[in-house]
Amino acid sequence: MLCVAGLLTLMPAAAAARAVRPDPGVSGGPRATAPPPSLLYRSGTQVRLRPGAPEVPYVSALAWVVADAGSGEVLAAHDAHRRLPPASTLKTLFALTVLPVLPGGLSHRVSTEELSDIGPGSSLVGVVEGRSYRVSDLWNGVFLNSGNDAVHVLASLVGGWNTTAARMQAEARALGAHDTYVRSPDGYDAPGQVSSAYDLAVFGRAGLRNPDFARYCSRIDAMFPDGDGDSYGIMNTNRLLTGADGVEPYPGLIGIKNGYTSNAGNTLVAAARRDGRTLVVTVLNPQEGGGYAVYEEARSLLDWGFDAAGRVDPVGSLEPGGVRPRPGPEAPPSTVAAEPAPDEPGWPETGSILGAAGLGAGAVALVLRFKAGRRQRG
Repeated sequence: MLCVAGLLTLMPAAAAARAVRPDPGVSGGPRATAPPPSLLYRSGTQVRLRPGAPEVPYVSALAWVVADAGSGEVLAAHDAHRRLPPASTLKTLFALTVLPVLPGGLSHRVSTEELSDIGPGSSLVGVVEGRSYRVSDLWNGVFLNSGNDAVHVLASLVGGWNTTAARMQAEARALGAHDTYVRSPDGYDAPGQVSSAYDLAVFGRAGLRNPDFARYCSRIDAMFPDGDGDSYGIMNTNRLLTGADGVEPYPGLIGIKNGYTSNAGNTLVAAARRDGRTLVVTVLNPQEGGGYAVYEEARSLLDWGFDAAGRVDPVGSLEPGGVRPRPGPEAPPSTVAAEPAPDEPGWPETGSILGAAGLGAGAVALVLRFKAGRRQRG
């Protein structure tokens, strides 16, 4: 935890660079000041209320963020950089990494090997070995049913499980997300796999800028091929989007991704649009209210964000390149490892992996184009 004095000690150069200094030859000119320092590495709830702004609602989640998706300004947050297991919200980073590589209209026949090593108890959409699927069908399985089987197949098409994890790691760093360590691309609990409310908000915001990502994450239902040449209906498990199980759907909700594991609890990245403004919220592991509390806490944060917009000063930004004083508060060591495991590839090795992945993905795409006969949009 850092005090304000500590932050200011670490940030003078950056603050000075941002400040607008008057011409020394001009006396009495206006002096613009640097933006206030980010509060996102401080523990507890952080908000800068102007007079008359509404109070932040009580939220039991271990960590949360409310941000403006357009500007990237964080309106309020609680333990934004606390490293916690993300569950299937990590699929947002998987999609950001893999969606641009595989055209949705390409078809692929699933092998037995591609469905091996799926974690017990995983959520599945029902991918069958020997059956051919369009890439767009598999993405429906990822976003709507949170299908780990679909993730395994898509990862195999871009170089394999470990290569995909390395590519996701590099993508996170490129987006300025420094709390995320990827061990299992589908979000399945794995030692050392963590993210944060901040990083997941970064991924959600970046995803909304990709039209394919935005379309998949907001889809309520779809048809998915079965193993007999027919298809069956699947529905998005984000109840704040669908209104299932007695959860009232949120007006203007765009979607994004929910998740659950026994280690992570319930997690959610959601976005909604109202009066020309889009907000993104992250809620990680509510401690009260049962399994659907994650939706109700997201609802209250969205309501507050739309009401408070323009009446609060930002406490930080989702834009990359901000000052990182030091890692934020972490989850208990008994739950997750906050730093990379000793056997994590170093960056030279990761660079080699990513280079090979790029070549492999290109080769795969060429093969799939040949098999598909023509390229289609998913």
